[in-house]
Amino acid sequence: MKKWKTNIIYSVFIVAALGSLIWWQSYNPAGFVTLSIQGMDNRITGDSVVEVIKIGEMYTSYEAVTTSGNENWTRFRGEQLDNISKTKIPLIDAFKSEEPPIVWSVDLGEGHAGAVIYEGKAYVLDYDEARRADLLRCYELSSGKELWQRGYRISIRRNHGMSRTVPALNEKYILTVGPRGQVMCLDREDGNYRWGLDMIADYESELPYWYTGQCPLMDDDTAILVPGGKALMVAVDCETGEILWETPNPEGWKMSHASVMPWTFGGQKMYVYSGVNGVYGIAADGAEQGKVLWSTSEWNHSVVAPSAVCMPDGKVFLAAGYGVGSMMIEVKALNGKFEVSVLDEYKTIEGLASEQQTPLFYGGKLFGILPKDAGPMRNQFVCVNPDDPRKILWSSGKEARFGLGPYIIADNKLFILSDDGELTIARLSTTSWQQLDQMKILDGHDAWAPIAIADGYMIMRDSKTMVCLDMRKCGSNEE
Repeated sequence: MKKWKTNIIYSVFIVAALGSLIWWQSYNPAGFVTLSIQGMDNRITGDSVVEVIKIGEMYTSYEAVTTSGNENWTRFRGEQLDNISKTKIPLIDAFKSEEPPIVWSVDLGEGHAGAVIYEGKAYVLDYDEARRADLLRCYELSSGKELWQRGYRISIRRNHGMSRTVPALNEKYILTVGPRGQVMCLDREDGNYRWGLDMIADYESELPYWYTGQCPLMDDDTAILVPGGKALMVAVDCETGEILWETPNPEGWKMSHASVMPWTFGGQKMYVYSGVNGVYGIAADGAEQGKVLWSTSEWNHSVVAPSAVCMPDGKVFLAAGYGVGSMMIEVKALNGKFEVSVLDEYKTIEGLASEQQTPLFYGGKLFGILPKDAGPMRNQFVCVNPDDPRKILWSSGKEARFGLGPYIIADNKLFILSDDGELTIARLSTTSWQQLDQMKILDGHDAWAPIAIADGYMIMRDSKTMVCLDMRKCGSNEE
């Protein structure tokens, strides 16, 4: 009798173990996401409810103020998409007191979405858990007063944060991409709704792990997006929402967390994208507009966050996390055609690599933070020559490690934010690491969002709090 009971227990245990193994192998971390089908009005389909997403339906106006500013930060990595501010305002070399120079702060939903700045207004895409809504929020830059917000209801669960993209704007329009791929275009000044597009539903695309990280590109008055699925890349008129062109996607290449980088090379303007299945350049103008000029599937990884770094000599630097490392490719223009070849590929412990942030290109050198799996130099800020990215010219050293934090160049200085919210100021140099000062700015964690700066005001955030700093030498923080 005891033997019979024991056999039953063993059998139940084995069945449970096999079931757990099958579930674990088939688990998709994005599998809980419900795709939206516009116009379905929450109808029952089988055993589930299809969520209706009415892009732009929610609007709240708080205060109308007139703002002004001489400098703007109009999109991911700034106006030139190089993460280099062209400010003429002298910025501090060192913090002047024990208190951080915070002008204002605001609580946000958990995420890593960065801000943009235009004529004295700051904009950030946020997820409001209480209202279950993606919201574009507009603030007065100097005071932090919220002026208005526009958004839409959508169900999102925490998955290493929620919102994680930077809007794009110009004088007339502002463009956002939400965590689940919804695109919203508004009038920049007052948030008036223009049009919306659902990349996942409209193009039968696959949502990346940990939601959409692709920041939209606005090129003049045209939105450039990479849905994957039925179209590799699309161009949309910001005024009307009309699709101007679509690039076919016969190979079924998918979107990554990277963003589109414009590049003019060989007399041709193009859009370069480091995707999940490869990297490619698509004609931005001329007779071949929207056509693939070159591509390579030699760069093929499941998680890609850094965007392509395109250099004047035809080299393109690519990086990805999770032990992937980096690749340097070269594009050549030959009689109006383009050819691409791999120059080098190496692991994270062999040279410059990056897990999340896109490296800087300045003074003919590349700058970036090494990943956590880069061996003894993990998480250090380094400088390399693009001709030999395996050779580290200098590093910040074992006492200065930064994790996955963002960094920019402004006023001939490096500003680097660590994972835990410590801001480091260093002298900009291609020959050595020269740290000037350091201060704890944020008390939270996962301070990964890109930094924005305009008129001496620097906006940064951790996973739940966004702050604005007055970094001017002649500002309120100066003694």
